[in-house]
Amino acid sequence: MASTLKEALLDSSRRPTVVTELQTLIDEEVSEKGGVSGAVVKTGYAAVKKIKPGIIGSAVDSLLDDFVVALEPFYADFQSKGGGDFGAYLPTRSSEAADALLSVTDARAEKSSRDSIKKVYGKLRPKGKENVEEALPRLGQLINKHAS
Repeated sequence: MASTLKEALLDSSRRPTVVTELQTLIDEEVSEKGGVSGAVVKTGYAAVKKIKPGIIGSAVDSLLDDFVVALEPFYADFQSKGGGDFGAYLPTRSSEAADALLSVTDARAEKSSRDSIKKVYGKLRPKGKENVEEALPRLGQLINKHAS
């Protein structure tokens, strides 16, 4: 198992695969959303993809380093407790982990020069924490796969 997330996810030989798998994870999470709030997420996601095709993969790649920094303390704690399944561990710290990840996207949205992106992000953000928390088991499994 990799000793840091940086080693596990940011290695130049592994990064393209990690980015692709994270984009797939996001697509799957969005497609599984239901109800009114799910419709809002799906519509917003489709709007962002329409504004700039390829933006999801590009955004994942540009945010990956910051996401790794945000998750590194959780990974270190996980390892200090003996490791195992990061996909099972991460949801045990769901509120903190979601806040850490959202602090990255909040900062990026704030800096964006595209009003259309800011507008869509603003509409999706109120449910952001709940959506991120729901994705943590899959995210942890993906990280586990690359850290093994």
